[in-house]
Amino acid sequence: MIRTPFIAGNWKMFKTKAEAAAFAEEFKGLYQGTDVKAAICAPFTDLDTLVEAFRGTGIGVGAQNVHFEPSGAYTGEVSVGMLEEIGVDYCIVGHSERRQYFAETDETVNLKLKALLAGPIQPIMCVGESLEQRDAGELFDVVRRQLTDGLAGIPEADIRRVVIAYEPIWAIGTGRTATPEQAEEMCAFIRQVLIELYGEDAADEVILQYGGSVKPANATEIMNMDEIDGALVGGASLKPADLMAIIDF
Repeated sequence: MIRTPFIAGNWKMFKTKAEAAAFAEEFKGLYQGTDVKAAICAPFTDLDTLVEAFRGTGIGVGAQNVHFEPSGAYTGEVSVGMLEEIGVDYCIVGHSERRQYFAETDETVNLKLKALLAGPIQPIMCVGESLEQRDAGELFDVVRRQLTDGLAGIPEADIRRVVIAYEPIWAIGTGRTATPEQAEEMCAFIRQVLIELYGEDAADEVILQYGGSVKPANATEIMNMDEIDGALVGGASLKPADLMAIIDF
């Protein structure tokens, strides 16, 4: 199975609408003639600006979070339908920062996946262990639980649409990066769990990204690993030239 490489930028809580528009204009000029899929996952306030700016370019736009209910008394939340109306292509669910600061759980990840998969938006599901869990030898147990609980009730027909991003918590925003061998080992494990859950044919179609201090200097080595199909890029995605250098790995 040859999977198309997919690089997604996660801007986190950066960039005003004006800054997003300026980024889009510069990035459009750089992103030409590549066979690597690219997307920007931006704050809610930037999404309509990016959808309009990237129209017809092949560059995707993603949200960083969504609520699993279609509507209701959930102050500060945004529904799948609201994202669909904007024209969003992707949505991150289960990012470690959402789990750490906003009480995201495997159960809410599961509900959000189901809500997204009922429509056209493609989920990017994040999994990963903390440094304490890795040092305690619990890394595979943690990621297996995140996968099995997060994907509970997701049918084989839908798993092909789920992008899974392995983001070791200890490597996010710390400057520390998992070695290519560590990232490959976990992505191979994720693929094996998917085979156990869905069979080899379906599992082989799932895009696996690595995230955690990805930058131009280490992108080539990471992307050359057999089981790593892309990257979820944090800080380096804020500058068009840096993100393009990663896409050009």
